[in-house]
Amino acid sequence: MAAGANFAFANRQMITHWVRAALEHALKISPKDIGIAPVYDVCHNIAKFEEHIVGGVSRRLCVHRKGATRAYPPKHPEVPAAYRDIGQPVIIPGDMGRYSFVLVGTEKAMAETFGSTCHGAGRLMSRQKAKKACRGRNIENELLRNGILVRGASRDTIVEEMPEAYKDVADVVDAVTGAGISKKVAKLKPICVIKG
Repeated sequence: MAAGANFAFANRQMITHWVRAALEHALKISPKDIGIAPVYDVCHNIAKFEEHIVGGVSRRLCVHRKGATRAYPPKHPEVPAAYRDIGQPVIIPGDMGRYSFVLVGTEKAMAETFGSTCHGAGRLMSRQKAKKACRGRNIENELLRNGILVRGASRDTIVEEMPEAYKDVADVVDAVTGAGISKKVAKLKPICVIKG
């Protein structure tokens, strides 16, 4: 698992490099002038050894977050220094046609969920059902009419991820903020989506 996580991290760094190179080629601007820098990188769907309080005692646990991500509170020593005063940034992606959210972790998450919160809205339709549901539609054009450019490896890749295939992430975010395990910081609107 550690090797897989390391590979994924290295892969994201290479994608960032190639984006910089593509922008330099297309815009004739140096990557230094473009200012593309990773703001935040976090693993999800992974198990990690962590210290948590169980029954009043600190214990080393293997915490597996599937469909979840860390939501550590402010001042936690494992939160990166740049965010330590506000808490662990939590990115909750929505779908490619509506919005996503940035939240921060809380003390309540540490007490109730081993410092975890959800990692997304969750599907309403299977990939196969989504493909059937959008027969005769052009999802790329629908998104473009809403100001969202989408590129995918294939038409199937795009249609199986159509916005209606997912729950409304705002409802999910309201649930986790209502439960007190994360706090809302920002709502993000997609302008470009790449589906691999």
